[in-house]
Amino acid sequence: MDNSISILDKDYLQWIKSLALRFRQSQIKTAVKVNQEVLKFYWELGRDIVNRDAENRYGSKFYTSLSRDLKDAIGANGFSERNLRYMKSFYLLYSGRIENSPQVVANSDEAILPQVAAELFMVPWGHHRYIIDKCFGNADKALFFVRQIIENGWSRSMLLNFLDTDLYERQGKALTNFSKTLPEEKSDLAQELTKDPYDFAFTGITGRYNERLLKDKLLGNITQFLVELGTGFAYVGKEYRLQVGEREQFVDLLFYHLNLSCYVVIEVKIGKLEFADVGQLGGYIVTCNHVLRKEGRDNPTIGLLICKEKDRIQAQYALESSSQPIAISEYELEKFYPEKVEGAIPTIEEIEMKLNVKDDSTGQVQD
Repeated sequence: MDNSISILDKDYLQWIKSLALRFRQSQIKTAVKVNQEVLKFYWELGRDIVNRDAENRYGSKFYTSLSRDLKDAIGANGFSERNLRYMKSFYLLYSGRIENSPQVVANSDEAILPQVAAELFMVPWGHHRYIIDKCFGNADKALFFVRQIIENGWSRSMLLNFLDTDLYERQGKALTNFSKTLPEEKSDLAQELTKDPYDFAFTGITGRYNERLLKDKLLGNITQFLVELGTGFAYVGKEYRLQVGEREQFVDLLFYHLNLSCYVVIEVKIGKLEFADVGQLGGYIVTCNHVLRKEGRDNPTIGLLICKEKDRIQAQYALESSSQPIAISEYELEKFYPEKVEGAIPTIEEIEMKLNVKDDSTGQVQD
């Protein structure tokens, strides 16, 4: 028989909650520290394999022997032949950035890691293996994804998704006039929120479509749309109504960017960029600044024009003509080639199914 007595005192119950929270926080800190120490060990082991020229020195069975002997000597998991090869690649990928930093291999717990090493050791090993597979030989690209993981808390599945969407090549690549129209401290951050092109494959559109259908599809999967736009975007509304004097203006897609503390007007055009598109977007930006923006709370509104196709020179001229901060990007609905190809090259039928832009009446490929 249980003779225990439950204490119902509010102060006591609150104390129990605080103890539980502190214990969980302690567990998290311990797990982070363990991860850092394991990754430092992997780094050092990869360095030893390279510096000893171990593969040439000990022969073709080197990794088999090292895996067996480490398991016997240490009695721990993590030393498979495949994982040992990843450790070597881990070192080779980043060694050019931090190999001259003695703190990386210092034994003292008080040693201060250089920034790059500290970032590397914050990311779980499973994430690193994905990055090594996709970015080996390109330290800049690899470190870009390391920092995205730290900033955004990406799971491995999220990381793999972004590795497969060419995010590094697209991030911050839109044509903009931000350096001319925004304060210096804001222009770089605003540039980084852009992409070119945007990947709208998640809409599932493969046939003929108009702007309303595309926008409906984008907002029909708002979670994926926000993921593609990037961290910090919050959805405000579609065809957002603004009263301007005696007339109404309707902003096609309105967002708020939490990091920049500003409204972001997004216009999506299914055709080629026209000068009039930039003028229209500029008018929406000015309207938002007058009607929605709160002085002291919001920074100036930014415009993002996403079109199916743009002439780069025309886009640059259009941006020069506007005094409002605007970015111009393209979008893609699908990759040109099928992701999984049965034979060595895709068949004509497979390419046509993916593109779905053949005109039935003329047999000509449309723009």
